Amino acid sequence: METPVYDFVQAYAAAGNVRLHMPGHKGKGSLGVEAFDITEVFGADSLYEAGGIIEKSEQNASFLFGSGNTFYSAEGSSQCVKTMLFLALMRFKELHGENFKERKVVVAARNAHKSFLAAVALLGLDVVWLWPEEQEDYHLCCCPVSEEGLFATLKKVGFPVVAVFLTSPDYLGGLLDIHVLSQVAHRFGTLLLVDNAHGAYQHFLEPAAHPLDLGADLCCDSAHKTLPVLTGGAYLHLAGSVAKTMAPYVRQALSMFGSTSPSYLILQSLDLANRYLANGYEKRLAQCVGRLDELRGELLFHGWVLYGKEPLKITVAAAKCGYDGREMASLLRAGGVECEYADPDFVVFMFTPENEEEDYRKLLACIKKLAVRKELCRRPPAFLPPRRVLSVREAVFSPYELLPVREAVGRIMGPAAVSCPPAVAVVVSGEEIGEDAAEVLFYYGMDRVAVVR
Repeated sequence: METPVYDFVQAYAAAGNVRLHMPGHKGKGSLGVEAFDITEVFGADSLYEAGGIIEKSEQNASFLFGSGNTFYSAEGSSQCVKTMLFLALMRFKELHGENFKERKVVVAARNAHKSFLAAVALLGLDVVWLWPEEQEDYHLCCCPVSEEGLFATLKKVGFPVVAVFLTSPDYLGGLLDIHVLSQVAHRFGTLLLVDNAHGAYQHFLEPAAHPLDLGADLCCDSAHKTLPVLTGGAYLHLAGSVAKTMAPYVRQALSMFGSTSPSYLILQSLDLANRYLANGYEKRLAQCVGRLDELRGELLFHGWVLYGKEPLKITVAAAKCGYDGREMASLLRAGGVECEYADPDFVVFMFTPENEEEDYRKLLACIKKLAVRKELCRRPPAFLPPRRVLSVREAVFSPYELLPVREAVGRIMGPAAVSCPPAVAVVVSGEEIGEDAAEVLFYYGMDRVAVVR
């Protein structure tokens, strides 16, 4: 497959032109990549006004993913999440005009990334939250959403909503039934938006399992999380059913939430990813998934409890095996294995076809050195949905002060306290911090919060 962005930059670097333009390093430096770090010179196209090599590369990506349109982001899925909500709001206004200007509501699963909260604040949206239907299902990263639960929530709202926003896969490897949930959203005349940051590879599974394949209308993928793309590279996908009406707004929307100087290093890596995906990726992915199934079998044989169904994640339920997840991560780190995420209950390992056989062996060898112990009889503290006092927008744009969590009980959350990873809020901006919420904040290692003054 052609790689027009990469080819252009390579040719430009080889030409040896006098660089009387940005960046200031002038193509020289100790990193070794400066020659390929360019700006929008003649012929390089421009991400937010693309009509040349970038547009051609995006068209290649759209063909590979089977989307109506695919657009690049050099600022991760965070930029794409904001853009998706903007596009959904534009559609909502076109359909409903001024009739619902005071009721711009998004129904969202509670494990939404903090970029979702930023978009809600910037766009003046309100949120009706989908919570786990069973208290024992609560975990910071997870929010199971059933067909019945989504239907009941949309029916209870009782008026048109801007969109339904879901996260799948979640950080622990949980997957939602996007096919069924998309049908529910469409039955109520609204869009399904999916934060698929961890699942760029899913279209290339057999059978294809990408949210667009399953009925989502808008979807973002963090290419850098599971594909050989530099950090910050992401895709915004439009389904064919919405592409014609939404595509004209996309570049302007992306430019509202991103830098006017996107990284050409990241754009080149997205461009090269097209060739990577076109040349036998499905086979390499299938082999990786198969090898991970073998590794899961070995871990289960040795008594380890696993969680989640995402093909490229192995999530160890550490607490059920007698370990605080952070303790387990530290022990593995001492053995030369670095996990993606650890909290009191879980340790998450992310694999891709770029991992070599030695990586699988080393992880298994390190885990075998740890004995499965008696389960830690604990779970995240019981947590009732907090009382909303202000809208997200009102709280985010209010003066705030930082307080220890204990002193913040009874106060209103300002900018949400979020650790990254997983960048999911316990208490959302505008909600009251109760005693139970304070216990959950402590549980996940957060000891200071911003509260509205």
